[in-house]
Amino acid sequence: MNDIKENKGRFLIETWGCQMNEEDSEKLSGMLKEDGYIETTETSEADVIIFNTCCVRENAELKVYGNLGRLKKLKNINPNLVIAVTGCMMQQEGMAEEIKKRFPFVDIIIGTHNSHKFIEYLHQVKDDKASIISIQPKEEGIVENIPIDRKGSVKAFVTIMYGCNNFCTYCIVPYVRGRERSRHYSDIEKEIKDLVSEGYKEITLLGQNVNSYGKDLEPKLSFANLLRKLNTIEGLERIRFMTSHPKDLTDDVIEAVRDCDKLCEQVHLPVQSGSTNILKKMNRVYTREQYSNLVSKIKKAIPNVALTTDIIVGFPGETEEDFEDTLSLMKEVEYDSAFTFLYSKRSGTPAYSYENQVDEKVKHERFDRLKKVVNEISQKKNKAYDGKTVEVLVEGPSKNDSSRLMGRTRTGKLVNFTGDKSTIGELVNVKITEAKSFSLLGKEVK
Repeated sequence: MNDIKENKGRFLIETWGCQMNEEDSEKLSGMLKEDGYIETTETSEADVIIFNTCCVRENAELKVYGNLGRLKKLKNINPNLVIAVTGCMMQQEGMAEEIKKRFPFVDIIIGTHNSHKFIEYLHQVKDDKASIISIQPKEEGIVENIPIDRKGSVKAFVTIMYGCNNFCTYCIVPYVRGRERSRHYSDIEKEIKDLVSEGYKEITLLGQNVNSYGKDLEPKLSFANLLRKLNTIEGLERIRFMTSHPKDLTDDVIEAVRDCDKLCEQVHLPVQSGSTNILKKMNRVYTREQYSNLVSKIKKAIPNVALTTDIIVGFPGETEEDFEDTLSLMKEVEYDSAFTFLYSKRSGTPAYSYENQVDEKVKHERFDRLKKVVNEISQKKNKAYDGKTVEVLVEGPSKNDSSRLMGRTRTGKLVNFTGDKSTIGELVNVKITEAKSFSLLGKEVK
């Protein structure tokens, strides 16, 4: 990143949503810092405020509305304050106009496909004293070499592909992120090598469906071969990836995780439901039996693997029997952890108009039952680490106790432990002394 030659003001970015949104915000921050802005965490100090939005769940949209409403007073106090809204929410049809109608004091409204032009729009607003709405309806090629302001110093996200071709009936992502586009290997390799030269030890490869990587490239490069090539990068200690669609997780990817020493023994494999009936309505293109067979294959190839998943509770038409199928799958697979969500209607998706929407009270009752099972299994899985010595990548001071350090095992377990702060960024051995429901406690051993 270029040296800052002048201080143009302060900026604040509020981010909702997934890891890809987080990386988008790091790029917005990188562009602003390169342009001469300084980051602040205080809304009252900011000269530029950006809301990077998500539209996967209704709650994220409501938060945007609430927070925008509170900015009106700030805008009245400081008319030169630039307020911008970007992200997936803005790509929904009519949403940009709705935001401008409800919050006319917003200066910049852009979508996911042209956020790389943010500085250009910012200069235009400041020079012309006029607002901008620019929603690019269709994705284009991938823009490389955007400045990025990484928020960590030990591990980083690296996007390997954008968009999604799956069209699950509950999901808005294909409509707001576009079709699948893979980055060229040389660009991915360069980014990771640059990160390693800056001291980063772990990278997580991101994509809506990483298993589809390379299908649109010429010559083609499979995801498994990408993993094997990245495994040879000197100085890189660990590689993770997400998210994997079960229908596309092939034997060669499983073998790559088994064979490559830098690939962590952790697979995030969203199932969404344990009912074949509901999976068909979701357009997931696999059955419960096929998913179970895939899990068995993974566990056989990688005996110490940690499996995590996503579950949606209360999808339209979900019966008590369907939900019981989900509970039984949780107990069968014994996931290390699970991200659980109440189904949220998304305008623009097929499931939005499905009949037999599940009653909210029933949804919440099922959600509570699911969480109980998930937590019991997580606690059991963590208990198996009691007394064991594990390799931990030290990320920094513990968030709950600054006298301790924190990091993660290769299987993704959070460990808070006593140790030497000089080891931040290093791999250390930690003996686990206590297993909690969602984390492990331990002490460094030499």
